[in-house]
This record gives sequence, structure tokens and C-alpha cells, in this order.
Amino acid sequence: MAVNKKNIMTRYFFVVLLLSLVGIAIVVKAGVIMFAEQQYWKDVADRFVREGVPVKPNRGNVLSADGKLMASSLPEYRIYMDFKVGGKLLMENLTKVSKGLHQIFPDRSVTWFKAHLEKGYKRGSRNYLIYPKRISYIQYKEVKQLPVFKLNKFKGGFHELAYNQRKKPFGSLAERTLGDVYADAAQGAKNGIELAFDTLLKGKEGITHRQKVMNKYLNIVDKPAVDGCDIITTIDVDMQDICEKALMDKLKEIEAVWGVAVLMDVQTGDVKAIVNLSRCADGNYRERQNLAINALMEPGSTFKTASIMVALEDGKITPHTTVDTGNGIMKMHGSLMRDHNWHRGGYGVIDVTRIVEVSSNIGVSYLIDQNYKDDPQKFIDGLKRMSLDQPLHLQIPGEGKPYIKNADDPTFWKTSLPWMSIGYEVQLPPINVLTFYNAIANNGTMVKPRFVTKAVKDDKTVEEFPVEIINPKICSEKTLEEMRTILQRVVSHGLAKPAGSKQFNVSGKTGTAQVAQVGGYKTGKRNHLVSFCGYFPSEAPKYSCIVSIQIDRGIPSGGGMAGSVFGKIAERVYAKDLRLDLANAIDSTSNVIPSVKTGNLNETLFVLDELNIPTRQDFNNPKGKDVWGQADHTPDAIVLQKQEFTANLVPSVIGMGAKDAVYLLESKGLKVRLSGVGKVRRQSITPGSRLVKGQTIGLQLR
Repeated sequence: MAVNKKNIMTRYFFVVLLLSLVGIAIVVKAGVIMFAEQQYWKDVADRFVREGVPVKPNRGNVLSADGKLMASSLPEYRIYMDFKVGGKLLMENLTKVSKGLHQIFPDRSVTWFKAHLEKGYKRGSRNYLIYPKRISYIQYKEVKQLPVFKLNKFKGGFHELAYNQRKKPFGSLAERTLGDVYADAAQGAKNGIELAFDTLLKGKEGITHRQKVMNKYLNIVDKPAVDGCDIITTIDVDMQDICEKALMDKLKEIEAVWGVAVLMDVQTGDVKAIVNLSRCADGNYRERQNLAINALMEPGSTFKTASIMVALEDGKITPHTTVDTGNGIMKMHGSLMRDHNWHRGGYGVIDVTRIVEVSSNIGVSYLIDQNYKDDPQKFIDGLKRMSLDQPLHLQIPGEGKPYIKNADDPTFWKTSLPWMSIGYEVQLPPINVLTFYNAIANNGTMVKPRFVTKAVKDDKTVEEFPVEIINPKICSEKTLEEMRTILQRVVSHGLAKPAGSKQFNVSGKTGTAQVAQVGGYKTGKRNHLVSFCGYFPSEAPKYSCIVSIQIDRGIPSGGGMAGSVFGKIAERVYAKDLRLDLANAIDSTSNVIPSVKTGNLNETLFVLDELNIPTRQDFNNPKGKDVWGQADHTPDAIVLQKQEFTANLVPSVIGMGAKDAVYLLESKGLKVRLSGVGKVRRQSITPGSRLVKGQTIGLQLR
């Protein structure tokens, strides 16, 4: 059979042409994919595999010295609806969903939610905000139980955006010292302890990649996130509360500009409380800045203690050296120096002890001027010997640097030495003044104020911050003993009597300084800084404290204003620390039947059994289930009686402690507002009323 070569070549040509066209198409398509469609196919790939996805760690907590939570990160949410996915299904369940949302968020009506969701449906929004405010985790979980919303986001369209919010359970207590973080805690800290220890608190990010496996998207962990450490502060919540209330009461009484109070442990320098309150435009006082560490002010008469100590240490004077203060007015290098009682004739001839007791400006400035006018730098070197010019390098940022000028400074005049000796032409933050007085209380050893003791994680110490000594001995034992005797007499016999106590001895020094205005110290201006700095008990000092208040009206008084606040703080802190042996007050031959509050009977029974107190009960004690009721007292036992609560009615919490009352009411969806301490004596919503979730109930405790 003859082969038709022409037909074969034609077929071969078409095969080659077809293969060439296919090859060209493949190359063209590859080019389109590589260049024109590159981003599209990257996005497709990301849906299946996404590399290097960061995982945010949980920020550590800030705790008080006794383990109470002072700052913690809690999740908050914004909730959204994708109407393209679940819009029709939501409209079919609109009434149920709106009613459910109203129960969770009672500030919006059912009608409002219906209209709001219908508006989003008509728009066809894919990211429609369901509720305008951020919500808590508990509210989020409740919303997730509603029809449609309980489906996954690919079926129901409900989705959320989570935020890590920083919360402070004790509100404004030590707010400026604890510091702030940004709105989303993952962005870091702004100031205070939060900023100073941000590296430890924030932890380390992890890495995951997202991959589709068996038709499911999985987040596969490449590197797990490391949560932040918990920071243990030196703050004592009870002492902080004592200091804030005592200072707040006085600031409101005298309508002050601002006030600070710092309480410190003498031996360790641990700051047990630090309060910074400023008057706001509305007349209320709030923590706005950390004035205790950054307010550079002329300390006034609290500085006289340092001046007298320098002269005592240099052997220039003794406690019995006398000065004729005359009628309370003395000219010094062309300027008049006055004592506070100049209009009453002055103090006349008085010794050093009495000079400090009555805070005589003339007495102190005359002694320093007469003994150091030929070598003023020697006096300044004496101040520096006690580390008064040194910054403290505190654990938290923002501290002010002390200013004590040298004798060769261009602004050092002949009047500088006498005025420096009484606390003018020098500037110190309140905490630096306290650190100096704390050294006097601590047998001459100056320790750095400490705000944080350690960082812990999983009950293990990650890093410790030990006590740091600034100056092992600020002066000789002789000078120290003389000064401590004088400072005790300032309170017992001098101007600082309001700072004292009938229960124990207090030592310290008042201070009153006129605050410089633009152009200097203006006659008639009522802007003053009043202070009291000291320690207690005098014989074995445990705590030191400074109270500084700036006023712009009234007659300034370091003792009557700042000293009275110090006195209240000292007595309340002393009472808190008081420990008595109760065994001495108990008759061992009789059964002691204590007073028992109404509340959770399981916990009550556990405590009574541990204390071996006889009980009788009319109920079983099921594990894992709360039993509520009341306790009746008989001469020989506590009788526990169970109480039943109806699900949809407000329960009675009369007679309960705050813990049980809040737990019970919040478990039923109510918000609780407390006032007072002790047992619940009154509740704002009558027991047995219909329970409305989200409603606020006020409890009065006594």
C-alpha cells in the first residue's frame, strides 16, 4: 500500500502546531500567574498556609505586698454581624435575638435592637457593630448563646474583635505609681511600674502557622508564647487606703491645690503607700501625676533638720548652744529674716533644741551664717555628705533631680547661705526629704525607696530586687542621737503636736515654705507648701512618712495641716499592726460561740469545723453545690438553717458579708454597688421582687 507522504506531513504539521500553541499558552498562563495574578494566588495560598503568625502573650499582673490584685489584663470585645452570611437567618429570629440582647444589655430596648439590626441587614453590611460599647467576657459568652450567634461565623455571620484591657480592681489607689498601659495592653505601657517593668510584664510573643488539614484550618504552634511575669509591689492596700482617706479629708477641708503622702518601711525602704491628689476643674481630687517623686519644691523648715545636723556633725554647735532671736526680726546681709511669731515679739534667747522645736528661722539661719559664712562650701559639702544632693534612681520613671547649688554658682549671694539653711534656694522632691528622715530613723543608714520586691511566675521567683543602701552612715552616732532627741521634742513640746499620738511617741519636723511665683516671692500671696516629715514609734521606728500639701488660701500651718494628716495615718497604721494575744482574753473553761454571718453555709461549716466550734444543721452538705442560709446562736452551738431562693426573684442578702452577697447577686445577673463595711443592713431592691438582669442593686453595710 502506497504511503501518502503529503498527508503525513500535513498531519505532522498540525500536531507540531498544536503542541507549540499549547506550549505558548502554558508559558503565557505562567507569566500571567507570576505577574498579573501574583497577589491573588498569594491570597489563596494564605487561606491554606500562613507562616509566622504572631501570638500575643498574656501580660503579667501587678500585685500588692500581701498578694492582692492591683492591675490585671482582662479581655473585652466588640461584637459584629456579617449580614452577607447570616442575614436572612437573623431576620427569621430577629425578635428572639433582640429580646436576648436587651436582657444582656438593658440600656438598649428590644425595639432599638430590632431597628438597629434591620438597618444593618438593609445595608448588607459585612462588619456591622451590634452593640456600640465594648463588652466583658461574661457578656460575650451570653451573646454567643443566642440563636444564630451561637453558630460559627461562616454560617451565622457573628464575629468579634478582642481587646486586652488593663483593669485596676482597687480603682484610683496608687494609680500614678502603678502606671497605665495603652488602650490595648499589647501595645505596651505609658508610665509608672507598668513602664518600668514592661519587659518582665509583657512576656514574649509566640509564632504559629495556619494550615488546612483534612478540610479544617489548624493553627500549628511553631514557638509558644511566653506569658509575662507577675510583679510583687511593696504597696499595702490597707495602708494605701488609710493614707488616701486621711489626705483626701484634709485637702477637701482646706481646699488645697494638691497633696501627697508617702509611707515607708524604715529598715527596707519599702513604700507601703503613696498618694498623689490634685484638685481638678470640678473641685474633686484625683491622681493625675506622681508629685511625690517629681515635684521639685523648696522644702522649707523640714530642711532645717539637715542644716542643724551638719553644724552638729562639724562640731560648730551643741543642742545647748543659744541664739538671741530678739523680737523675731533680724537683718541678714541687707534682707530681713522673720520668725513666724515676729508680730508677737519673737522668742528671745533660746537654745538649739528649742530653735528646732519652734522652727525659728532666725535661730537656724544665724547659726549657719555665723559658722560657715567664711567657707559656705563646707556647709554645702556637709549636706552632700548626707547624700541630699543625689538622685535616688528609683525603680519607677519620672523622678526629679535634687538641686543644691555650690558656693561658686553665679546665683550664690551673701543671702544664699542663711536662706538655704531654712529650706529656700534648694529644691527636693517629697520622697527625697522622706528618704533623709528615714535614714535618721534607721540608725543613720540611708536606703533607697523600693516599690517592687520581685517578679514571679508559676509561684517561682524570676528576679528579686533587694534592699539597696545609698549611704551606710549619714552622720556619727552622737549627732544621730542628739537629732533624734530633738525631733521627738518637736512633736511632744513644739509646733508639731497635731502629728503626735497618746498611744506612742512620734518624731519629726514641720515645714512651711512660700512658693515662688513669677518674679519671686510676692507679699500677700497665699501660695504655700506645708509639710510634716517624721517617723514612729520614736523609740523603735518602724515607719517613716511625709505629708506635703500646697495651698493657695488660708493661713499656712505645717503642724495643723500636714501634721494632723500624719497623726491620723500614724495612729491607724499603728492600730493595724497591733497584735494582741487573744488567748489571754478567753475563758478556757467555756465554749466560745462566735457571731456568724448569713451566707454560704458550706464555707461557714468548714470554718466552724476547723475551729472545733459545735454546730447543728438541718441540711445535707453536697460537694460542689452552694447551700445558702442563716446561722442562729444558742449557748452551746451554732444552728445552720438552709434557705431556698426562687430563680426569677431577687434574693435577700440581709445579714450577709460583702463577699457572699456580691457573689450571690452577681451570679443572678445583677450589678452590685457597696457602701460601708460589715454586714448587709439594707438592699435597694426589695427581696422577692422580679429579677431583671443587668439592674444595679445597692447594698448598705454596717
